Amino acid sequence: MRRREFLWAGFVAAFAGKPPSVLVHEHVLVDFVGADQIRPGRYDRNEVFRIARPKLEEVKQWGCRRLLDCTPNFLGRDPELLARLSDAVDIEIWSNTGLYGALDHKFVPAFARSETAAQLAKRWIAETRMAWRPRFIKIGVNRGPLDEIDRKLVRAAAITSRETGLTIASHTGDGAAAVEQLEVATAERVSPAKFVWVHAQNESDHNVHEKIARAGAWVEFDGIGPKTVEFHLECVRFLAAKGLLNRTLISQDSGWYHVGEPGGGEFRGYTYLYTDFLPRLKAAEVPVLMSQNPGAAFGA
Repeated sequence: MRRREFLWAGFVAAFAGKPPSVLVHEHVLVDFVGADQIRPGRYDRNEVFRIARPKLEEVKQWGCRRLLDCTPNFLGRDPELLARLSDAVDIEIWSNTGLYGALDHKFVPAFARSETAAQLAKRWIAETRMAWRPRFIKIGVNRGPLDEIDRKLVRAAAITSRETGLTIASHTGDGAAAVEQLEVATAERVSPAKFVWVHAQNESDHNVHEKIARAGAWVEFDGIGPKTVEFHLECVRFLAAKGLLNRTLISQDSGWYHVGEPGGGEFRGYTYLYTDFLPRLKAAEVPVLMSQNPGAAFGA
């Protein structure tokens, strides 16, 4: 039996009788031009559709049935494109509400700099009533200690989560920022279980991973790829050894049609997690990480 067929057989066995798998942090398209310059018409939707569709079809063959697109508003979020791809491939693709404050607030629009957290939350809550229906809240903050804008985004996300029940997924600079965000969220009467620490692999101190997980929040190790696989395995195994696998999420942070680059640049596929990472885990861990935990974190 060829290696790919062997891996697939093992994956199917691990998932026997279990719900379909979920990728909790991926992208289809991103536009890094900045909030003050982004506008409709900067890319050809048909071209993006043509490039992204086969990558989604490929990962569907590995059992993926839902993908959370983590591109926020003013960074290239395109619910219409995602809906078209979802219908064509028959994979659920979830979009989000929220704003991205990381990279020194380049993607924070002018109105968000002057409005209060409550005013921003009102905007985001209104989006949850739109036809395309965001399914989670995506924000981004810089390294801790959080500055005024970052704290405001976290508070707005917490208010939105409290009112809608949506989970917050926060791009986070380091462990200090994760701890501070969780404090802000819980001060707004939001359960830690509604907070996902995105890019937790960027913090090298496993003790901080354990601290956030024990508090009841989600610790997400994404960006999994050939160059990082060993550290990602170390992170997952550490929390598993601490009895905290049930607070752990994994994904790849792949895709990325880059607006402004010829042909969208390098579009990374979504299958590495299935072909090379999951086979290195214990069989019983796979459905926990790929079905059980995503459902518990973000809903069915």
